[in-house]
Amino acid sequence: MKLKIDSDSATPAFQQLVDQIHFLINTGELEPGERLPSIRRLAGECGLAANTVAKSMRQLEFRGLIRARARSGFIVSCPEDGAGRYQARGVSPDKTEVHAAVHGLGRGLFPNAFCKITEDYLTGNPENCNVIHADGCGTKSIMAYLHYKETGDPSVFRGISQDSIVMNLDDLLCVGANGRILISNTVNRNAMNCPGEVVAALIGGSDSFLGRLREGGVRIYGGGGETADVGDLTGTVVVDSCAVAVMKKKDVITGDLMKPGLAIVGLSSTGRASYESRANSGIGSNGLTSARHDMLCRYYAQRYPETYDDSVSPELTYCGPYRLEDPLPESDMTVGQALLSPTRTYAPVVYRLLHAHPGLIKGLIHCTGGGQTKCLKFGRNVHFIKDALFPVPAVFKAIQKASNTEWKEMYKVFNMGHRMEVYCESGRAHTVIAAAADFDIEARIIGRTQESASGSRLSLTHGAEVFEYRT
Repeated sequence: MKLKIDSDSATPAFQQLVDQIHFLINTGELEPGERLPSIRRLAGECGLAANTVAKSMRQLEFRGLIRARARSGFIVSCPEDGAGRYQARGVSPDKTEVHAAVHGLGRGLFPNAFCKITEDYLTGNPENCNVIHADGCGTKSIMAYLHYKETGDPSVFRGISQDSIVMNLDDLLCVGANGRILISNTVNRNAMNCPGEVVAALIGGSDSFLGRLREGGVRIYGGGGETADVGDLTGTVVVDSCAVAVMKKKDVITGDLMKPGLAIVGLSSTGRASYESRANSGIGSNGLTSARHDMLCRYYAQRYPETYDDSVSPELTYCGPYRLEDPLPESDMTVGQALLSPTRTYAPVVYRLLHAHPGLIKGLIHCTGGGQTKCLKFGRNVHFIKDALFPVPAVFKAIQKASNTEWKEMYKVFNMGHRMEVYCESGRAHTVIAAAADFDIEARIIGRTQESASGSRLSLTHGAEVFEYRT
């Protein structure tokens, strides 16, 4: 393995090492399963400090290109190790390392619930519990930034407010939150690139969306927020939210009923719900790092370098065929409209089911981080079978075609057609489907649960293929 570090280069030494090893793997000079030299040996050969080499190894490992072996250093990952384009861009599709970091922490009153639930520290009522959740719109805000810079129209950020709120609200739905919810927003911006009109659109969009939800029976209220000018941290804008609710312990969907013998009803992420102003592409707020770079062309990297991490390989940066204004194949939308389609909330449907049909819902899964494999984090020794999924929406077909991403990985990154799953007895699935139809949302039985002899697993049918995933 021939490596050369240029001490006069503006590229940091650790990044030079990352790039060279990455190239050797891409070209096949380093083959899958091949063992890399030890950190100490590489440090000596390249004239670097051991901690600099270790930093490079961590970066390559996070990209999924190499993996650590106990007492054996690092080896080149094999295709079956699951390394993908998403992780190579510095993003984890299922946040494995985050879950590992919090593994030792307390899991709350109901360890199998979708969100952590605590005692009611806010009012001290022993019959109640608290649910608090933080999330955001991810890198979808960069999509809005590109549109804003190209058109000068700040109203695009109104939808970004919705994305951030929904990512919290719909997670809270999964534990049965059925009362008042208070939400706070945080906007971190580069004030030079995102002036006051951007902040005004974000705040106005948030207030308007909360109002529409209340009209639909969802008791959610704004509790203020924070706008911080952090140009050293971001070249554009980051939009996050935090939601809190007080609910009765007896109403919690604990996750303990996610067992074999249930029907899985999927609620479509596409079309136009009765409470939406326009049709939805289904994109949601997950996987936008891949969607942005795989769909959009090099023009955006050259014109807006503040929108990406320059330590990521140029081969994975704005490497797609499209501009925002280009038509999306098999769709009436443009590429920009599809990628910026606001994340749908299922709150009106779930609220109706919780209030009108208590006990019907045995489990709810919001298919966000991990996409269609999210269910594997819940239930014990359950075989999830998804063999009647919705047709793949146009936006995901386009992403897959542009990136040549394996379909198996696509289902781990994106919702692929439905973003909310209701688990119920098969005889009551029609009630869920009818409730969704009342809001013009298509729903269908997309699968079922069976017993698994050894741990939980997922069998997912795509065309003539069946993909297998395990915990």
